[in-house]
Amino acid sequence: MKKIIYIPLDERPCNYEFPVMLAAGTEYSVVRPDLSMMGLKKRPGDVERLWAWLFEQARDADGAIIALDTLLYGGIIPSRLHRITAEQCNERLENVRELKRINPSLQLFAFQLVMRCPRYSSSDEEPDYYANWGREIFQRGYIRHRVELGIATEDEHRELRQIEEALPEEVWQEYTSRRAVNLEANKRAIELVKDRVVDFMVIPQDDSAPYGLTALDQQEIRERVKACRQQFSVYMYPGADEAGCTLLARMINRFEHRKPRVHVHFSSVQGPLITPLYEDRVLYESVKYHIMAAGGLMASSLPEADMALCINAPGDSMMEAVNQGQPHLSYQVSRNLVELVEMADDIVRRLGKPCVIADTAYANGADLELLQMLRDKKLLFELAGYAGWNTTCNTLGTCIAQGMIYAIYGDTPQHRDFLSLRYVEDGGYCALVRREVSGRILPGMGLDYFGVDGQRGRVAEQVRAELNLFIETCLLDGEDEYEIVIDDCYMPWSRMFEVGLKTHVRNKKKGNG
Repeated sequence: MKKIIYIPLDERPCNYEFPVMLAAGTEYSVVRPDLSMMGLKKRPGDVERLWAWLFEQARDADGAIIALDTLLYGGIIPSRLHRITAEQCNERLENVRELKRINPSLQLFAFQLVMRCPRYSSSDEEPDYYANWGREIFQRGYIRHRVELGIATEDEHRELRQIEEALPEEVWQEYTSRRAVNLEANKRAIELVKDRVVDFMVIPQDDSAPYGLTALDQQEIRERVKACRQQFSVYMYPGADEAGCTLLARMINRFEHRKPRVHVHFSSVQGPLITPLYEDRVLYESVKYHIMAAGGLMASSLPEADMALCINAPGDSMMEAVNQGQPHLSYQVSRNLVELVEMADDIVRRLGKPCVIADTAYANGADLELLQMLRDKKLLFELAGYAGWNTTCNTLGTCIAQGMIYAIYGDTPQHRDFLSLRYVEDGGYCALVRREVSGRILPGMGLDYFGVDGQRGRVAEQVRAELNLFIETCLLDGEDEYEIVIDDCYMPWSRMFEVGLKTHVRNKKKGNG
């Protein structure tokens, strides 16, 4: 069994648990730091302990997948809050070279985010002043970028003047100075790839937009990649929390000497050309990058493909999952969901090829009608992968990775367990229960979306009860071979946005689990 070290982006299940779950049942053992070394939301992880642990584990490892934001700043949220200097960042980056000195044969993959710039005012994941000035910070960068390009409108020029008069200069300087430090670290990390210390790197873009501070940083990073001639070894595309899964699939494919071909099929003609919410490019370009980053290539036809990726996309514009069910031509007329499910059924049952479904019709949750149709076709546990959570690229990276691992190891119990987690979390929680509990139950408890009663309080108990009801009414019926059991349910950051779940699948006929 090969050993892969994994330094997660943070302690939430999507980062800390998902890659380990995907590797379960394979010939690869993924080792990660104990949770005591990781941070908790805005509290950074213990960087010194993490480095010491990493050096020790590297001695006998075959591969390593490392989140540089964790090793530099202590995690994804601390990367937006730190007061570390560029010199301190550089010193910590130099530690990466020590890994190859300890173990020259180590396959080393890294990922490091471009610092995001949300367009809304909230300090939940940003500095405190972002609660008052977040929108203005985003708009100042966004409009300035458009001014530089000569495409800003008169209204935008007027808004920029108003923002620059109102936004405190010390707030702007504090925010942009941290961005400058992070950008320098992004560019220096590329030198590690050029020097063959890091074998492959992805630079995901969390909550991105086509203009603004993040887009300007991307331009500088692309120029550095080009100058270092590392276009084949450094990819940059939308995403973040799926990167550990993506790089795990790539590492397994590399060790197995595989480069799977993936045929892509959409639910709508215009779907490939929509720009998803929270992202900066059309869907089709992101699909190509996520397949390549996981170690594969696109195939133009099913016969030449090793697996299929069926993408549930809106017809022309994307809505939030909480709004599904409202009349909207993008979903009711401009796409053909029936054809997508029939195609998946044909690929699985007639062609016998692995079929993955990326449920990207909505942002921040699954398409409940699609889950109902997959249940009616009895396809839920015949798929090679499924995801429908958060952003489009979070979904793509997660299900593509699962599908590529399935293509090697097949229908293992661990594979079915991860499928069950996706259905319960992405469909049950993200698309339905999160909204219901937030709107119907929290007010009576004196709680709100951003502050519940701890990780394992009454809210977590209520969420678990609602999810069990979702499983009974929306996922399974009495004729199904499998049943889904929730083993654990908690609120990782004591808020409603994400849930921590452990589920497993029980075969009713065999009685296992």
